[in-house]
Amino acid sequence: MSDNVKQEQDPGSNTVKDPEDWVTGDEPATGAQRSYLQTLAEEAHEEVPADLSKADASRAIDELQERTGRGR
Repeated sequence: MSDNVKQEQDPGSNTVKDPEDWVTGDEPATGAQRSYLQTLAEEAHEEVPADLSKADASRAIDELQERTGRGR
């Protein structure tokens, strides 16, 4: 397997990437992430931190999907 995902033979192989490996993971969460995270947080009776990065928001979404049963 190549270290460069653009050179891999399987074009779908880089469709799921750990947020820890995202180049833009430290940028602020997107509007779509914040909106969905707010929806999940309301269902789970949780608070959403205001200053989440894209990577942190993705991890929080995954966790709240698990707890609320969404995303199955």
